[in-house]
Amino acid sequence: MNTNTHTSRKPLPSLLGGVGGGSELLQTLLRNKTRSFLTGFGVFWGVFMLVALMGGGSGMKEMLNTNFEGFATNAAMVWAQTTTKPYHGFRKGREWNLTTDDVERLRQQVAQLDVISPVCSRWGMQVVRDEHTMSCNVKGLLPEYVGVEAPKLHYGRYLNEMDIAQHRKVCVIGKRIYKTLFPAGGDPCGQFVRLDSAYYSVVGVDYGGGNMNINGSADESVVIPLTLMQQAYNLGDRLELIAFTAREGTAVADITPRVREVIARAHDVDPTDDKAVTVFNTEVLFGLMDNLFDGVDILIWLVGIGTLLAGAIGVSNIMMVTVRERTTEIGIRRAIGATPRTILTQIISESILLTAVAGMAGILFAVLVLQGMELGFTENGIPKAHFQVGFWAALGALALLAVLGVLAGLAPAARAMAIKPVDAMREE
Repeated sequence: MNTNTHTSRKPLPSLLGGVGGGSELLQTLLRNKTRSFLTGFGVFWGVFMLVALMGGGSGMKEMLNTNFEGFATNAAMVWAQTTTKPYHGFRKGREWNLTTDDVERLRQQVAQLDVISPVCSRWGMQVVRDEHTMSCNVKGLLPEYVGVEAPKLHYGRYLNEMDIAQHRKVCVIGKRIYKTLFPAGGDPCGQFVRLDSAYYSVVGVDYGGGNMNINGSADESVVIPLTLMQQAYNLGDRLELIAFTAREGTAVADITPRVREVIARAHDVDPTDDKAVTVFNTEVLFGLMDNLFDGVDILIWLVGIGTLLAGAIGVSNIMMVTVRERTTEIGIRRAIGATPRTILTQIISESILLTAVAGMAGILFAVLVLQGMELGFTENGIPKAHFQVGFWAALGALALLAVLGVLAGLAPAARAMAIKPVDAMREE
């Protein structure tokens, strides 16, 4: 009798062991393909939105950052404008200029400054090489200017101290000037270009791609030694502006009043005349950009997670309907020995499988769309920005999917466990 009992119950472990198995899960979900598809589409779209927004936001952030590429985040510029207040017997509306002495004044009287670099500029000049001509801006700079706006040298070098000390007729040209004057390409270093009637030897090509430039775009500028420019164009000690950076740990806004006061008093200008001594603080601009990006990131997560939750709620609702339809089946399983844990595992597994398949499809589709966007922003084989999500971001999305799959199956599973075999048979 014991043997017969054992034989009659032998199929039971097979039946119960199959609960939650891969083939059975697929059969359950494929039993109603349309419903499973529409339910999974909510999760698919939520994951797609989250990943696509994350990758797209990252790419747009990278593109915006290229506008400030190479520019110091703790920099500022000061320049002179017409006075708007009377001071020391001078009427308002007086014209005045910065001088090279102001650089030394700032260096001695404002200890919190790090890099201090004067700038001279001339606009609308013609740079010529053989039959090639282009309009350009000419900038007179010192080597330390790289601490404010770092060049991206494609060929050669930047200005050095010997160029300044010996008034060498050398220049660094921008990308567009290089492509216009040297259409055949190649290294232009050592060749000459003409500005007005003077010839300058090219020592470098700046491929800096940032759009935040001082006194004209770097792409269309010819950089020559400051001392040579002052001498060649009879500028004396006059400067267009002074660029500076603050030392680490010092905010530019904290030292701006002191910078304005040192310069203003040296030129009999009211230190409170903000327009006469104009200071443009790029640190504020970078701070605004950082806050903007943080806000965009928060918005992306809110929209993505909100859409995902909506999809998960849809999965939970459909699983509730499925449990109701399978009341008899679940009751029979409970009658032949299926434990509540077994029923719980089955329902949650179905929920996780539906969520995972739809979610992985959403991630894959988002990656394909982002790859297409990256190709669309590629120039000369070089992408302007990378519209992709990082490994940890993708891993986080997968973890979120798993959690949502479990949560979506909890309520239906609790309902399934509450089904009593007697009630199921009576309903049948």
